[in-house]
Amino acid sequence: MKIHPSSIVSKEADIDDDVYIGPYCIIDGKVKISKGTRLISHIVIEGNTTIGENNSIYPFTSIGTPPQDLKYRGEDTGVRIGNNNIIRENMTIHRGSVSGDGFTSIGDNNFLMAYVHIAHDCKLGNNIIMANAATLGGHVTVEDYVVIGGLTPVHQYCSIGAHAMIGGGSSIALDVPPYVIAAGYRGQLFGLNLVGLKRRGFSKETINTLKKAYMIIFQEHHLLKDALNKVITELPDIAEIRHLVQFIEKSKRGICRKLAAETE
Repeated sequence: MKIHPSSIVSKEADIDDDVYIGPYCIIDGKVKISKGTRLISHIVIEGNTTIGENNSIYPFTSIGTPPQDLKYRGEDTGVRIGNNNIIRENMTIHRGSVSGDGFTSIGDNNFLMAYVHIAHDCKLGNNIIMANAATLGGHVTVEDYVVIGGLTPVHQYCSIGAHAMIGGGSSIALDVPPYVIAAGYRGQLFGLNLVGLKRRGFSKETINTLKKAYMIIFQEHHLLKDALNKVITELPDIAEIRHLVQFIEKSKRGICRKLAAETE
């Protein structure tokens, strides 16, 4: 373990031997940091925070500070971060609250760029990219392989489905289904994320089936429940179709839809 003499590390902290803590960092409370993780400099980590292996955390990042929630009264909530994440400059990751399960969670292999904000009780999966100044409100869920463009706010309690892509400068107030592209005010849909699906090795058969599902749900003017039933009964029973249907069925905020001009 290498700790720069200008840094302050709590006696309660559990730091693995080969963690690097650069200049002017403050580690306060029951923080646990696992092997291979590097704190470049000027980083604050507080409270009940666990950080896994081989993460790179860049200057002026704050992790585990209290949530921006007026109901918070100092409860022992925390943050859980997995392995191999890149957390760039000026990021804020707030601890959970008692209105959730008490933890803000981030999985593995995520690339979180400068000025990203992850609010209390958010749940992030794996292999996510969030570009500069993307912002998640409290209790947001982001599934695997999502890309969120820069300067994009996501409303609290929204869910973003796996392999979705959100264009920069958008505003997301409803759930974004898996496998789609959403962009603009309130996250209007612009078809499947075909480039992303191909890059991640989805077969032509699976992509074609998802295209048919997208057409049925978003272009054929059915009631949503009827569209989902048609997808279930007429399309192959593959994992991606099941996930798409289940995501929409479980949505509490409602889902993003196509542009009105495109549905006329």
